[in-house]
Amino acid sequence: MTVIVVTGTSTGVGKTVVTAALAVVATVAGNRVCVVKPVQTGVAPGEQTDITTVARLCGCASVHQLSRLDDPLAPDTAARLRGLAIPSVAALALGTARLAGDHDITLVEGAGGVAVRLDTDGETLLTLAGHLVEASYDVRVVVVTSLALGTLNHTELTMAAVRAAGLVPAGLVVGSVPAELGLAERCNIEELPRVTGVPLRGMIPAGVGGWEPGRFQHEAVGWLDAQTMLGII
Repeated sequence: MTVIVVTGTSTGVGKTVVTAALAVVATVAGNRVCVVKPVQTGVAPGEQTDITTVARLCGCASVHQLSRLDDPLAPDTAARLRGLAIPSVAALALGTARLAGDHDITLVEGAGGVAVRLDTDGETLLTLAGHLVEASYDVRVVVVTSLALGTLNHTELTMAAVRAAGLVPAGLVVGSVPAELGLAERCNIEELPRVTGVPLRGMIPAGVGGWEPGRFQHEAVGWLDAQTMLGII
């Protein structure tokens, strides 16, 4: 069983849309797909969460949010602000593993970047991934990034953290490609794989998160080299 951990170089780079696109491709390939959001922050009651956005776009029935905090902050900061007890990363990993056991491919969307603390013990998405490796899951890490100025630094640091955790990046994906590319964006398409040593496996057009689901699902298969990242080739 395969677990795809979707992380990003920062918040707002397109992790949710990439997760939905990966879910589409995995489902089209005939896999039983599960999507897990270990921790959601910054969504007021009644607003759409990341997991509901994924469900709407990809049409997946098995989508799960394990923990939620209202304030738009890192999970540990949001919990400390309100004096709340939140699940440990070990507990989140156990919940994820239980769900993954019934599916061929499980997509786990992180919060923010790799150093964001998911619990009040300071553990991160990379810690969660490590627990899943120890539980004998085939864990692959997809890093979502941008083309904007500054991305080379952010992406190199993210890749260094992934590798330091003993994990292997499955690919880079640009989560929101503007319709018109400036000099930095054009150069970074070539520079990102060069400086990180990780292939660019996909580029998602800006704004597709607002598309009608049928259109999203039809187009998603052309945005990503997802079969390579998912290990289903």
